[in-house]
Amino acid sequence: MPDMHKKYNEEVKLALKEKLGYKNIMEVPKLQKIVLSVGLNTSVERDAFTEAQKQIGMITGQKAVITKSRKNVANFKLRVGQDNGIMVTLRGSRMYEFFDRFVHNALPRVRDFRGISRTGFDGSGNYNVGMQDITAFTEIDPDKLKYPLGMNITMVTSAKDDNAARELLTMMEIPFAE
Repeated sequence: MPDMHKKYNEEVKLALKEKLGYKNIMEVPKLQKIVLSVGLNTSVERDAFTEAQKQIGMITGQKAVITKSRKNVANFKLRVGQDNGIMVTLRGSRMYEFFDRFVHNALPRVRDFRGISRTGFDGSGNYNVGMQDITAFTEIDPDKLKYPLGMNITMVTSAKDDNAARELLTMMEIPFAE
């Protein structure tokens, strides 16, 4: 069992139940999944998609899928079925392992890091954060990276509102900016 999963089960779950005043332990919010997505310009070489897929696969330990556009967008010169990014969905132990590495290894390596924004909540208990450079992860060798990549990380929780999700992520050691 990953360390963050153990921490959630032993400490965070009971503390959240007390703090938020839930009567049943099943009401306590938890992380359901983490989705990593990378948008790529469609005009770049086909090699960029496989390279990004390989890099994200190294970070997550799971193969990423190439996403395709669902409709035509003339302003972006995008056609239906054209590749436009990659994504991977993490659940279970891989999710907690990634979360642990993200919080304890990658975020402290971000240049001029003073905490992540508190405004990334979407109104229904999910949190989004973007990283401009994936070289903050220790699995990535910056010298071998052909294309600069950024990514969006979406943390989907079972919380019914943003305050409960904020409490959950704070107790799970996410460093929010003041």
